[in-house]
Amino acid sequence: IMNAFGLIQIGLILSCTTIISSHQCNHLPLQQRKVIEDSLRLLDKMGKKFPQQCLREKMSFRFPKQVLQPRHKETVKVAIEEIFQHIFYIFSKNLTLAAWDGTALHQFQNGLYQQIEQLEVCVIKKHTRYCPSKEVSRLKLKKYFQKIDCFLKDRHHNLCSWEVSRAEMRRCLQLIDKVTRKL
Repeated sequence: IMNAFGLIQIGLILSCTTIISSHQCNHLPLQQRKVIEDSLRLLDKMGKKFPQQCLREKMSFRFPKQVLQPRHKETVKVAIEEIFQHIFYIFSKNLTLAAWDGTALHQFQNGLYQQIEQLEVCVIKKHTRYCPSKEVSRLKLKKYFQKIDCFLKDRHHNLCSWEVSRAEMRRCLQLIDKVTRKL
């Protein structure tokens, strides 16, 4: 039989974790800026300068900027979480020809993963109802990242395709950085 003291302890633990997670959500924009700053630094550290032989491989993926411009902050947070998930997915497979610094890549992946987890906690808590603009954003982002994924597959994940993708992720993170500074 659980005594009253045990129930009080469990209640305190639950209320503390709720307070801690809501406290973390309040500092999310600040955390995101730090993660983005670190991610950009790690993207640079992962590889060297953009290889000359890859210049002709440049491709316009056309990031859907409108997904980061809705009226509601929460919709933007959902979009950012989605973007981080896609970036994590792309940078987690078929990296054998990417000739990058493994430690920097691993730190990049870890930073993204931690941010995704943090965003999931904060976004899910506040957003449970269906929102058409969120779904439209999701579809636009999915299409954008599918282009990148197909580009990598079409080129058999070769060095240049990875370098073009790395440059594109850099632009993507810079856009998120601009938006989070306004939040």
